Amino acid sequence: MTDTAVTHQTDPAKRARLRWRARRGLLENDLILTRFLDAHEATLTDEEVDAFSRLMELSDNDLMSLLLSRKELDGEADLPHVRALLTTLRRV
Repeated sequence: MTDTAVTHQTDPAKRARLRWRARRGLLENDLILTRFLDAHEATLTDEEVDAFSRLMELSDNDLMSLLLSRKELDGEADLPHVRALLTTLRRV
């Protein structure tokens, strides 16, 4: 039997949804997130997609503070794979 699990990489709708969620109210967030997706979207693992989705649940101001290293992750989003993705996003 073959594995028929639908992942981010095999489902164009999931990829489009991720890019749509990256559209933010703050232009600075849009620029950083779009630049990141342009460079890395095709190679994102499902774990990285989960981390990205968790960051997209934050408010624009909280996300910007994280991206600019003004604050660090806390609460439910403070997970190793989210921290790893945040480090990558900060380098964009």
